Amino acid sequence: MRTHPLVDITILGGGPTGLFAQFYAGMRGASAQIVDALPELGGQLTALYPEKLIFDVAGFPQVLAKDLVKSLAAQAAQFHPQTGLPAHLQQRVIALEESEGHFVLVTATDRFPTRSVVIAAGIGAFAPRKLPQAFAEPWYGRGIHPVVTDPEEFRGRNVLIIGGGDSAFDWCAQLRDRAQSVTLVHRSDRFRAHAATVAEVQAAAARGDGRVSIHTFHELDAIHGDTAITGVTLKDIKAKTTRDIACDVILPMLGYVSDLGTLLEWGLTIAKDEIQVTTTMETGRPGIYAAGDITTYPGKLKLIAVGFAEAAIAVNQAVHWVYPDKKVNPGHSSNLAIFGQKDD
Repeated sequence: MRTHPLVDITILGGGPTGLFAQFYAGMRGASAQIVDALPELGGQLTALYPEKLIFDVAGFPQVLAKDLVKSLAAQAAQFHPQTGLPAHLQQRVIALEESEGHFVLVTATDRFPTRSVVIAAGIGAFAPRKLPQAFAEPWYGRGIHPVVTDPEEFRGRNVLIIGGGDSAFDWCAQLRDRAQSVTLVHRSDRFRAHAATVAEVQAAAARGDGRVSIHTFHELDAIHGDTAITGVTLKDIKAKTTRDIACDVILPMLGYVSDLGTLLEWGLTIAKDEIQVTTTMETGRPGIYAAGDITTYPGKLKLIAVGFAEAAIAVNQAVHWVYPDKKVNPGHSSNLAIFGQKDD
């Protein structure tokens, strides 16, 4: 098992709150790293809706989720020009230990010693909900894509989307002008997506040009192909009939399974899968702070803008906890020497 160098702050989670926490740690001159179970930075922004516009981030009239992640990563990386952003991905934390006066975050392959921890894990470790049919399992990675990171990958393809929520309809809308065809399959005629997006996709299907089609009260019955997917059989759950559909890509948009996992064993104050924090983002265990959607307190709003503020509070408190001689309040960034300005 590999043991990494000791750092001042380890940020658990690489979403927007975690990325801003990484920047803030660098601004305060603290050594920090991100540890995340996902394969890419960005958290829910990357995993759920990279192509969606966000309108409530200060300074951006509108910004694509993936572009916001890119900017946050660049902001955090400016303090690491030689090594790049210190982020350890696909590392699911399974234990927290204490050793020689500091913490150690343990994964299946690595150990991450750290003087303090900032939990910015969003809804916890989460993974796409898989298709329930056993015959689908061998096709993951060979035509079944549980996450869309680059919509251009599906240009000119025949795409089958399974689901009736926001992700299913959002990707129908995003891919219909890129793909050869997009077929949406759902077990019901009741959708859990925004009405405007549902209306947009339904209008595209109503044109009858074959680019977009919707099959309600249907489920996946079989996948056809040898080394690659060539089509599927759909079953009408009411009429008990089947139909064959040509496709070479399947996108199961069935939601996500989230899990706080080992966090439940850390001695934190947790209620209803959320960490109760004080106004200084303390979690109930000294040296461990939290920020973002995983936290709760009276008046809490689960917004990216709020997560940014909480990240700043959590990091400043962690810096002061690790280095008591450093003030909690960093002052205005426009006066900081780390940016080449006058240090007040």
